[in-house]
Amino acid sequence: MLKKELRKQILKRMEKIPPEDLEKKSQSACDRLCNTEEFKQASVVMLFLSLPHEVDTSHVILHAFQQDKTVLVPCIDWDNRHLFPVKIHSLDCDMSHDRHGLRYPAKGEPMPIDEIDFIVAPGVGFDHQGNRLGRGGGFYDRFLAHDGFKGRVCGLTIEEQVVESMPVTDNDVPIDMLVTDRCIRRFDNAGRKIKRAR
Repeated sequence: MLKKELRKQILKRMEKIPPEDLEKKSQSACDRLCNTEEFKQASVVMLFLSLPHEVDTSHVILHAFQQDKTVLVPCIDWDNRHLFPVKIHSLDCDMSHDRHGLRYPAKGEPMPIDEIDFIVAPGVGFDHQGNRLGRGGGFYDRFLAHDGFKGRVCGLTIEEQVVESMPVTDNDVPIDMLVTDRCIRRFDNAGRKIKRAR
C-alpha cells in the first residue's frame, strides 16, 4: 500500500473514534510515556502541540513542567521547509496558528538541536519496526536526521494508529521507541539512523 493511501486509511479510522474514547486512550498513552525511564531521565524534551484526532500531548507537557524539565515545541518555517524548536514556559503562553492550522508560540526562544535529550514525534501512523508515517511534508525526517541530534525519538499514539508494516524510503528516519495506550515498543534502529543521516 502506498503511503498516501495508508495515511488516508488511518486518518479515517481516527475520525471514527468518539472524543471521549480518544481522551481516555490519550491519557493512558501519556501516563505510560511519563513513567518510562527514558522520559524521566531527560532534561530537555521536545513535544508536538496536538491536532484534533491526535494524542493530547498537553498531559505530558504539564508533567514535564512539574518535573522542572526544559520544554520545547516545534515551529515550522513553511517558506524554507524548515522545522526548528523553541522553548516554552507554559501552555498558557500566546499561541498563533500557521497556514495549515498548526499551533506555535507567538514568542519563543529558539534552542539548538544538540541540547535536546528526548523528542516526542507526531505521526499519522507507526509500524512494528519503528517506522513513522508523517503527514507528507518530511519536516521531522529532515530535523531528526540532523548530525547534532544525539537524543532519543519516541512516537506517542494509540493502538489504532499502529500497523504491521509500512512503505519506507531512504529519507525516512526511524524512531527509538513507541508508546501507545496499551504498551511500549523499543527498537534497535541505530544502524539505519546512521545510514540515513549521511
